[in-house]
Amino acid sequence: MRRYGDSPKAGQNYTFRPGVYVILPRAGKLLLTHQSTPYPEFQLPGGGVDPGEHPLTALHREVMEETGWRIADARRLGAFRRFTWMPEYEIWAEKLCVIYTARPVYALGDPTEPGHTAHWVPATVAAQELGNPGERDLVTRHIL
Repeated sequence: MRRYGDSPKAGQNYTFRPGVYVILPRAGKLLLTHQSTPYPEFQLPGGGVDPGEHPLTALHREVMEETGWRIADARRLGAFRRFTWMPEYEIWAEKLCVIYTARPVYALGDPTEPGHTAHWVPATVAAQELGNPGERDLVTRHIL
């Protein structure tokens, strides 16, 4: 499986963190979430899969929390790994990032996840602005 970002540090213990993320295209734009803390950045909507939670259930939950949108027709595109510090959890994590594409159906309201705002960004701009290289690569390969 492809890895993006830093190599694992020798002697560092990592917590395995599976996550699901989604590319949401509409009319040449992508629906992204902007996370203000701990580091301001644009991200694909998504996040961690809770223990015992089905990945697609997690995907729908995370998209709703981070964007306020309902989605449909989720389809898996690929996956990658990242080794990173997660300051919000105070852990070193081995993240398994599974990327989907889906159809944004309708907005129910504002994001409920603190520090997140939803933005429609032109796809070409989104491919450059996303906060991690794995997301940038998959958007470039599958959308542009």
